Amino acid sequence: MLIFRWIATLLLLMAAVSFAFYVGTGQARYKRWGLIILKWTVIAGFVFFAVFILGRIA
Repeated sequence: MLIFRWIATLLLLMAAVSFAFYVGTGQARYKRWGLIILKWTVIAGFVFFAVFILGRIA
């Protein structure tokens, strides 16, 4: 559980840094990377909570 929190926090931080680079430089590749990282962070969160809920039910 603690490892997942650290990974999620680091991924969100990486996405925020990418968006900050996009704002600072105006290069679209930083926005694209930020969106990709954010998308996979949300997907990982959904999978984690689905497994967590299934573990509580079963």
